[in-house]
Amino acid sequence: MTFGYAAPIILFHVKGLPMTAQAARRVLVTGADGFIGSHLVEMLVARGYSVRALAQYNSFNHWGWLEDVACREAIEVVSGDIRDAHFCRTLLKDVDVVFHLAALIAIPYSYVAPESYVDTNVRGTLNICQAALEAGVKRVIHTSTSEVYGTARYVPIDEQHPLQPQSPYSASKIGADAIAQSFYHSFGLPLTVARPFNTYGPRQSARAVIPTIISQIASGKRSIELGDLTPTRDFNYVEDTCRGFIALAECEAAVGEVVNIGSNYEISIGEILNLIRELMGTNIEVIQDKRRLRPQGSEVFRLWCDNSKIKRLTGFRPQVDIREGLARTITWFTNPDNLRRYKTGIYNV
Repeated sequence: MTFGYAAPIILFHVKGLPMTAQAARRVLVTGADGFIGSHLVEMLVARGYSVRALAQYNSFNHWGWLEDVACREAIEVVSGDIRDAHFCRTLLKDVDVVFHLAALIAIPYSYVAPESYVDTNVRGTLNICQAALEAGVKRVIHTSTSEVYGTARYVPIDEQHPLQPQSPYSASKIGADAIAQSFYHSFGLPLTVARPFNTYGPRQSARAVIPTIISQIASGKRSIELGDLTPTRDFNYVEDTCRGFIALAECEAAVGEVVNIGSNYEISIGEILNLIRELMGTNIEVIQDKRRLRPQGSEVFRLWCDNSKIKRLTGFRPQVDIREGLARTITWFTNPDNLRRYKTGIYNV
């Protein structure tokens, strides 16, 4: 995430690939210090890309989840803030492909701090698009979210589904998507809007339902606190989401398109809870926590991805089913070194 005060660019030239190496495959990942971004960085390095990774500026010189990636010595880490246009122009110099993931994404926090979501998600995206245009970037993959669809009017949800701003967060992402698309239509910026459905896996924040279930159980609680168990989601393991991003970046036919990334598999939160309980060997009691319920009219009750477009354009298909993905996620969270990073006794907004 990129919040806090805008900062001057601070570069850390990490030993590994030289800055001139693989010039035609030089990529930038914004939001690289986050959950999905850190996994994407790892996958890009493994595929031979030379990666510049943007981490949110902070005075602790901490690079978020990039601190833990095995490829840390093979990437160039930059600290800064996408809300600063001058910073973004410097950031995008000598870059061929941009994966723009930096955003404020926590829905509950958007109820109390909506202006910060507009600043980061809308204005930040504007800054990235302007900088990409000036720098002559060859491809931009702008990250959207299935939340922009709101509660499904029909299923599965294809890219023609109406957009419904049911939270300040989703409204800001609708605005960001529109800004990004306008740069394609107005200026010919070679851009794709990638719209992933619900991603889960190792390193995810406990504000999301799967890690909050697993981490509460793993911490030894006698009962766990959750919100509404009835909504359905199309959950995707983080490696599959990253494969989708890369497939779109490598697909010329995706330029100018909005493309869903999902599994075309619908499951309720209650069913996810039961799967996790089974995999973790527990029948732990669940208590509904009213703080975790969205305001009336804001809950998105049904999301189910139609992924036929990305299959048609790129041949992409998810490789990790929900049971295997949950097992991998449980293994990661139940490692004591990982679990201690999570404050399981505190509701994470």
